[in-house]
Amino acid sequence: MSEAFSGATPDTMTFAEFLEWVDEDTLAEWVNGKVVWLEPASYQHQEILAFLGSIVMMFAEERGLGQTLFGLFQMKLENGRLPDLIFVAHNHLNRLTTYYLDGPADLVVEIVSPESAGRDRGEKFIEYEAGGVPEYWLLDPQRRWGEFYQLQGERYHLAYAGETGEYHARVLPGFWLRVEWLWQQPLPKVLDVLRIIGLI
Repeated sequence: MSEAFSGATPDTMTFAEFLEWVDEDTLAEWVNGKVVWLEPASYQHQEILAFLGSIVMMFAEERGLGQTLFGLFQMKLENGRLPDLIFVAHNHLNRLTTYYLDGPADLVVEIVSPESAGRDRGEKFIEYEAGGVPEYWLLDPQRRWGEFYQLQGERYHLAYAGETGEYHARVLPGFWLRVEWLWQQPLPKVLDVLRIIGLI
């Protein structure tokens, strides 16, 4: 933490000041010049994120498609957001800086919790759409429901929604997912899924 911001959190700060203040363990976003604290994720949230993140990361790496990051990494659009998962295509890797993604990811995934539902479906939906994120997945474990949006022109269009069924990603050519895998208990083994989708 910067000496300038030791003690109480300032009411407002620039994004540069926010990056200087925040550390890798801080659950916070920079929204309209202010710090917005986030609640810690549940075990189910982390379990789904690790499962999905591993599959997307391995697929993208093996196919040479780009970089996958999940967990605490800022994406700077209108505000500084902390998506659950981002994928950045190879031709956009120049947007990655040491501490944040300067511009839109090609794919953003948010795992919805009761605390985050309004933000994920409201503020973030609008920001990601306006900021040019080509694909946005909203995954709701409580409702066992996935929504997969693709940017067409300046607006998101719902490409697929449901509790079960196959979704084929647009920004990850060849990648597909059985939505019901996300709610399965226990979750499928990552290697089994990679065999099913044809990666190994």
